[in-house]
Amino acid sequence: MTVAAVAALHDLPELVVGDLLFKVAPPRERTTIEIVVERDASLVLKAPPAVTIERATDFVKAKRQWVYRKLIEKDALSGPPVLKRFVAGEGFSHLGRSYRLAITPDGTGVRLDRGRFHLPSDQIAHGAEAMQRWYTEVGTKWLRKRIRPWAARLGEESVTVEVRDLGFRWGSARPTDGPQHINIHWATLQLPPTLIDYVLVHELAHLRELNHTPKFWSIVDRLMPAYETHRTALAAAGKHVWLGSIM
Repeated sequence: MTVAAVAALHDLPELVVGDLLFKVAPPRERTTIEIVVERDASLVLKAPPAVTIERATDFVKAKRQWVYRKLIEKDALSGPPVLKRFVAGEGFSHLGRSYRLAITPDGTGVRLDRGRFHLPSDQIAHGAEAMQRWYTEVGTKWLRKRIRPWAARLGEESVTVEVRDLGFRWGSARPTDGPQHINIHWATLQLPPTLIDYVLVHELAHLRELNHTPKFWSIVDRLMPAYETHRTALAAAGKHVWLGSIM
């Protein structure tokens, strides 16, 4: 056992375990070690005064999968379900702007024209599915153009964007040995372009670093120096995004 291993945890300002960085909280009288995942996805380790680096490290290793799950949750859309009705005048957002719904006597699907969404009357019963198809089809074309300059900053010549339903996640990405691609939730297309850019940058950074490590955030910062402002705004906007629920 090394001297460093038996040294007191609280001699360190931070503890690094693998790809996870923890801020060590000031010592307080307590009997257990606790990991806190802050709202900004930073990690804090709270422990009794006498805990050693070795004990704290072993504790973190045992909780590693739990920490990863919590970090994933920090990327999630949050808030009570936003409900929509497919009636004339209902509002739907696209790229940060709200448009009223108009019911038309005919047509083949949803379209955005002259400041209104148009839905054929015979598709009202399946309005949610029709609207999601529109976001997916239009969003795929828009995002594949939008990502190009961001991918170039990362050093990627081409990154494919797939738009799909990702449940409660804005996006997902995993580096591969072949062509790179990321997934974006169709609901993201309701956000203002600057926040969509943050989602794209966030997922692009995952092509270089899978977990939310200091390296990951340094990549995000290099691509988008004002990312913290956008991350805060995204957390607030996520509570008002429609995910397909109807009244």
